[in-house]
Amino acid sequence: MIVILTDIGKKLPLKLVMICNNLINYTSETDIDDRYGDLDSRTDSDIPEIPPSSDRTPEILKKALSGLSSRWKNWWIRGILTLTMISLFFLIIYMGSFMLMLLVLGIQVKCFHEIITIGYRVYRSYDLPWFRTLSWYFLLCVNYFFYGETVADYFATFVQREEQLQFLIRYHRFISFALYLAGFCMFVLSLVKKHYRLQFYMFAWTHVTLLITVTQSHLVIQNLFEGMIWFLVPISSVICNDITAYLFGFFFGRTPLIKLSPKKTWEGFIGGFFSTVIFGFIAAYVLSKYQYFVCPVEYRSDVNSFVTECEPSELFQLQSYSLPPILKALLRRETVSLYPFQIHSIALSTFASLIGPFGGFFASGFKRAFKIKDFANTIPGHGGIMDRFDCQYLMATFVHVYITSFIRGPNPSKVLQQLLVLQPEQQLNVYKTLKTHLIEKGILQPTLKVSSLKRLVF
Repeated sequence: MIVILTDIGKKLPLKLVMICNNLINYTSETDIDDRYGDLDSRTDSDIPEIPPSSDRTPEILKKALSGLSSRWKNWWIRGILTLTMISLFFLIIYMGSFMLMLLVLGIQVKCFHEIITIGYRVYRSYDLPWFRTLSWYFLLCVNYFFYGETVADYFATFVQREEQLQFLIRYHRFISFALYLAGFCMFVLSLVKKHYRLQFYMFAWTHVTLLITVTQSHLVIQNLFEGMIWFLVPISSVICNDITAYLFGFFFGRTPLIKLSPKKTWEGFIGGFFSTVIFGFIAAYVLSKYQYFVCPVEYRSDVNSFVTECEPSELFQLQSYSLPPILKALLRRETVSLYPFQIHSIALSTFASLIGPFGGFFASGFKRAFKIKDFANTIPGHGGIMDRFDCQYLMATFVHVYITSFIRGPNPSKVLQQLLVLQPEQQLNVYKTLKTHLIEKGILQPTLKVSSLKRLVF
């Protein structure tokens, strides 16, 4: 067609030929957009509806609460299940840090499953090839990368004894990249005509889900290694805020807080804030007394297990603080003894009660966009696991940033583990450099050479 126009162009003005060519190009692009670009014209009302989840409330509870209104029935179901989950959480804490890590991993996988399932249900009519398989494959790759980094950082002495693990750790990042690259190539090969844009939407969906779940759960485990108290106080503060905000809103709520969550009220938000700050302050005081909670979690190769034994840092030792004049008059005392961590707990609790709920608002907006009430029906009265942990992921990032910015210093244990991995010649060089440095600072006395000693004797 362009050739014909070119021939005609010998007889027609050049400007007319250019107009015809542009018209042909525009028509071709319009046809392509009509065929393959219908996804861009979809509005929120065009999104396929997801069938409502079935009620998984135990029959015993249904019969026991059958005479109550739906409002009070939901209140009792939420209350009973909340107490059950808190009891199980205490049991896992008692079982130790390793079980807490497994709990975090299990929650991460379940949250990923719930979000990916929503995408699959919304777009299943398009029959996208390999979508679920690739999603789980990328989850495996990202977990391999993050947990491999953790093993390299905290289990260096154990890895040093195992020859096979040494190879995996040495080339860990290359292996991780190769695994991801294989998934990337599989995605490109799975692209299907007429579904290109949708497939890229779902590719982005998977990666954003990985960012929300896997990276945040990795930060939770990093916080746990700093000491169980950095894991328990933030998580329990979010739980406390969730419970107290619900109770204040249920009994006193009158003023709507945000349109995304119509049941949230200002009364619940403010009541939850004060309750959480008080709870966090008391919890920090109680937990700071025990080495089990304040000592960094370390792996000991000699006993082949995690240990929490140390000399507590100044952060977890009682200090005397002078009171402001107003409090001196009220309390009739000049000073008060507090753990420094209690002051940090105020910052953690404030974030959990003022900023943490925005993670829940974000999740509410996500659910409204896809016309669903809950992410799943795993927990009766609560919804899915993601419905309970939407604020926790935001909190985990804040705690990690807070520790690295204001708390963490050089970790002698971690430095020692890295030194043990070095070659003997490298270890000797480090020893000589450190010895010279300590002598210059006057901490060590310089040793006399043998020739100098002979002169002193004779």
